[in-house]
Amino acid sequence: MGTTHSPRSDTRARIIAVALELFSEQGYEQTSLREIADRLGVTKAALYYHFKTKDDIVHGIIEGMAAPIDETIAWGRTQPWSPGLRDELIRRFAAGMSERAPLLRFFHENQPALRDSAAGLEFRDRMIAMVRLVHGPDATFEDRLRAAMSLFTINSALFLLKQDITECEAEGHADDAPVKVATLEEAMAAAQRVALEIGALIDHPATAV
Repeated sequence: MGTTHSPRSDTRARIIAVALELFSEQGYEQTSLREIADRLGVTKAALYYHFKTKDDIVHGIIEGMAAPIDETIAWGRTQPWSPGLRDELIRRFAAGMSERAPLLRFFHENQPALRDSAAGLEFRDRMIAMVRLVHGPDATFEDRLRAAMSLFTINSALFLLKQDITECEAEGHADDAPVKVATLEEAMAAAQRVALEIGALIDHPATAV
């Protein structure tokens, strides 16, 4: 019987995984295609067969991160807006991003370099679509802001978690750290709760009888 993964798709996945490691360690701008090829143990020409530029690799990273967002957007566009839909959109977004926390962390840490890239702009468009679905039609600016903040809570949780870990490592011992460091699961669960709390403040004419 055949497998669902071809050698080419497996190689692409390995390239993306190794590039993500290097981008996270060194930053996007400081990492070269040569370094990615060297860590993979392949020639630069072999790397070019799959990805011509670093931006092509980032596009592959974003595609993996965006899959649950695309699914949620497609589902949300078939539903009439309601508070229940709002909450379910937030839950689905939070669940999808929690499963892809390393990708989301990479995107957050490399925002300046990726902001104007094709992949970055595509991800921005997805986020705009998600925000619009969360706040629904005829929303006030305040409700639009609440929708955006509810989704960005997930990103903010990862930022805060990284800061806590950095402070803990600087202290040398977790018991002596200025704050209790949450696990990734605890941080993502807290992020979803806060996101839902913010989202619950969205209540506009779309729900009026």
